[in-house]
Order: sequence, then structure tokens, then C-alpha cells
Amino acid sequence: MTKEQQRAELHKTIWRMANDLRGSVDGWDFKAYVLGILFYRFISENLRAYINGFERAAGVAEFDYADFTDAEAEGAREVTVAEKGFYILPGELFSNVRAAAASDPNLNETLERVFRAIEGSALGTPSEDDLKGLFDDLDVNSAKLGPTVARRNDKLVKLLDAVGDLDLGSWDDHTIDAFGDAYEFLMTMYASSAGKSGGEFFTPQEVSELLARITVVGKTSVNGVYDPACGSGSLLLKFGTVLGDHQQVRRGYFGQEINLTTYNLARINMFLHDVNFEHFDIAHGDTLTDPAHWDVEPFEAIVSNPPYSTRWAGADDPLLINDPRFAPAGVLAPKSKADLAFTMHILHWLAVDGTAAIVEFPGVLYRGGAEAKIRHYLVSNNYVDTVIQLPPDLFFGTTIATCIIVLKKSKADNKVLFIDASARFVRSGNKNRLTEADRAAILDLFVCRADAPHAAALVDAATIADNGYNLSVSSYVEQQDTREDVDIVALNAEIARIVARQAELRTQIDAIVADLEGGDL
Repeated sequence: MTKEQQRAELHKTIWRMANDLRGSVDGWDFKAYVLGILFYRFISENLRAYINGFERAAGVAEFDYADFTDAEAEGAREVTVAEKGFYILPGELFSNVRAAAASDPNLNETLERVFRAIEGSALGTPSEDDLKGLFDDLDVNSAKLGPTVARRNDKLVKLLDAVGDLDLGSWDDHTIDAFGDAYEFLMTMYASSAGKSGGEFFTPQEVSELLARITVVGKTSVNGVYDPACGSGSLLLKFGTVLGDHQQVRRGYFGQEINLTTYNLARINMFLHDVNFEHFDIAHGDTLTDPAHWDVEPFEAIVSNPPYSTRWAGADDPLLINDPRFAPAGVLAPKSKADLAFTMHILHWLAVDGTAAIVEFPGVLYRGGAEAKIRHYLVSNNYVDTVIQLPPDLFFGTTIATCIIVLKKSKADNKVLFIDASARFVRSGNKNRLTEADRAAILDLFVCRADAPHAAALVDAATIADNGYNLSVSSYVEQQDTREDVDIVALNAEIARIVARQAELRTQIDAIVADLEGGDL
């Protein structure tokens, strides 16, 4: 079976499991249980393989940490937490809890204790913030699982068995990336059925890859990557795939997320993709009014898909106009449309040699008022590198045709490249999708940075200024006229021939009718 066939089979199994187990629990709410149990299995197997590896390397071939007693394992706690960021006693491992689950009348209490112990193992250590609250959304005592403890435990047993039965490979075979793949598929599945809320926490994989590739053109590594509205963190993690290794992101992954549940998903996502706690820093809070990471900016690569036209404090907070992120434009983004506030924040935290790629609501390209003044600032200071018009219906929860704005602080020219990719998609299920060929074509146009008929236009800043700092791609890239050329003379001749033939046939029919009527008489 090929890797793609294995992936397809895994996805089919996950889909069936998630729907079979959900029962009366809303799919969007139930994701916390499936994803949480998957994470519990992952960190259990991760730690077990880590400890087993040391012992087997020392010549103890049959060693298995899962067979130890909790008392015997306590001696390795401190050194393991220093390296892995957490600790799980043998009796708390997923495999051992699962094996006893069906006969444990207090399974809900057992799981609650285990989850608190895992988080507690990091207390007072550098990994404390990365572990704190990771299991908060996995409420094993929720009435959503059933009206009685027995019914809830029955559901939890089925969850443990279903996640435990998933064929996710083994650490020894180096196929454990199936955990990350399973997590991504689950989030895609839930996002696609969650309406607007799904689109707020998950960016489609092909769009994430395009954004990442745009920001690392010509580079084999970056000092760090950042997303001020990181959602589930999938956009950040694409850099590991694009650059070939998470270590090529030298300082690691940085992000901030305002939604607590989604913030937890992002941290879990990092662990599931085997990113060590020392290599990521995901913060919880409002990036625009209370940004984290002041001490580690600027960033060489920034990618983001901020919420579209969301509200923010704006002019209601008199301190924001003097904030070094927003002050240079001389105006704040409208209170009802924070899109360009995120853009200004990203620009401020972008390294001189860095690139930022931001998915934007199309209105930011042409709306007037404060947004026009911010565009004026961005263009006149030569920060806008490229504007890419994407196809409609790519994202979960919306059908609008979004765009990508690429920012740079060190450009070789005073021009903006406009790329029209609005027709580059295939229909897949109920959404449009960028194929690998589509992404490659867009990236080629970005790298070439030259005019291309009906696809790209390299426009002087002065021309954009004359156009009122309108950044709509359709204002600069002429769409191809696909209408068929018509020879009017030939068409008129054909119409005349048809009319003449019609008259001839009418005459013949009249004659036939007259003959028939005469015969009847």
C-alpha cells in the first residue's frame, strides 16, 4: 500500500470513528474529545519511545517503560521533564489506562487525574506555560457525554479504543508523522462542517503552503516564523514541510491567539508535529491591544490569515494612535474593520530582510477613509511587494475571493507586482482548491516579478498613487477576453440565407396544404 493509500485509509477510519462516536454531541464540540484523546495517546507514545530508546541504546533490548511501576519510574522524572517538558508515569500512559478502562468504574476520575498530573509535571519548569491548560477542553465529566457517570465512561472507553486502534505507525518505523496528519485531517473535517467558526481557526493546507513558500523564496532557513492570529497553528507548521525540517526555523515558531480553545489546539498541534516545547511559543491574548513577543521580534518570516473585518478597540483607545506599530500611518484602522491594524502590526515586527504574506479581505484593497490613508502609507514607503488575487470559495465558512498582500522592507524597485490567480482552482467537494500546479504557477509569477499577459502586472508606485492607492488586482491586470470573435458581415449573410430558406419552406408548405385541401373537396 502506498503512502497516499495509507493516508486515505487513515482518513476514512478517522471519519467513521468521529461520526460513530459523536452520538448526540455536536460535531464542533466533540472535536475536543477526539483531538484531546489523540494528543494523550501521542505524548504517551512519544515519552515511552524516548525512554525506551535510552535503555535499548545502553544494551537493555527488552526494556519497556510501560512495564515499570510508578515508584520505579519516579527517579527519571526530573531529567525527563528538563528534556521533554513533561512526564507521565507508567500507570498513566495511554496504553495502560486504555487496557484497564473497560473495568474501571471511575474512568472519568482516572482520566481527570492523569490529565492534571501531566500538566502538573511541568509546574515550575520552563515548559509550564506550554503545558498549562492543554486538557481544559476535554471535560470527562460533561453531561454531553451522557446523563450518568456510567454512560459517560462507556463513551470514554469507546473513545480510547477507537483512537488506540488507529493505525498511526510506530516510532521505530519513523512513520509517527501520521499523528500530525491525523490531527490535520480531523481539524479539516471539523472546520468544513463548522461554518464561520471553522474558518476562523484553520487555513486550508494548500493556501498555507503557498504563503510559506512565498516568504522563504531563496532561503533554506529563517530565524523564526510568526503569526499574530495563529488559530490552530497549522499555517506556522507548514514551514517545517517547506524547509524540510523544523530545525530550519532556527529560533522556532511564535504565535498569538485570542480564542482560548483555539490557543489550546495550536499548542497541541505543535506537540503532535513533534516540535519540542523549547522550539515554540504560542501566547494567549489580543495581539492588537496586548501583544506578546515584544522581546523576540522582529521575524524573518511572517504569515497570517487574520479574522476578516473583525472589531477592535481602534480610536476608542487613545493610546493606540501613539503605539509604535500604528503611529507611522498617522491613522488607525476603523473600529469595525481591524484588517489593516493586523497588517500594520505585522509590518512593524517584520525583519529588514524578511517577508510577510497576509491573507486579506478584498475590501482592504479599495475601501476609502482611514484604510485608504494606511494604503497610502504602505505604498509611498515602498512596503507593498505583491498583491495576489485568489479564487473564491477557498476558505471554510466563507465564499469570498480573498487576496494575499506580501510586505517587504527591502525591495530592489519601487513597484508593486499584481497577480491574478482568480481562475486558478479546481472544484473539490463543496469548496474550491489550489492544486499543486496552481500553486507552482502563482509562485513562478511571484519569483519572475514581470508582466505576464492576463496574469501579472508590475506597476510603478506613481501609477498606483494616481489611482488613489487602489490595490485591486483587477485595476492593473487585464482579464483575458474569452468571447468568440464574430464576423458581422458573414453573420448577416447567414441570417439572410436562413430567412430566405425559411420563406421558401413556408411557400412549399402552403402549396402542400392547398393540394390537400383541394383533394378533400
